[in-house]
Amino acid sequence: QVQLVESGGGLVQPGGSLRLSCAASGFSTIGYAIGWFRQAPGKERERVSCMSSHDGSTYYLDSVKGRFTISRDNSKNKMYLQMNNLKPEDSAVYYCAAERLALSCNVYSPLEYGFWGQGTQVTVSS
Repeated sequence: QVQLVESGGGLVQPGGSLRLSCAASGFSTIGYAIGWFRQAPGKERERVSCMSSHDGSTYYLDSVKGRFTISRDNSKNKMYLQMNNLKPEDSAVYYCAAERLALSCNVYSPLEYGFWGQGTQVTVSS
């Protein structure tokens, strides 16, 4: 069964950190671009970060630059999102995604990613 499963979400105080993990099963993510997206209530799903497969280049949403770091471990078929100095506006459901993308990952809309996790809630609140 092909699936992505996120973990690591939760409730954290402003300024805190969380590390999201995403485990792929049923397929190898080698050669796939990976991405982390988030969706807050009443808002559209937005790309937080992604990593291209052809050169490993990364992209970050402006509001998370310097605070979030995307990474992958192909040997474990996992991807990660390290989130530091979290802010209340980071609260959302976070999703991991993967797809075979020929170009840099940031030029593709969420709709062009074919593999998605079920989402994990991140709440930043005091």
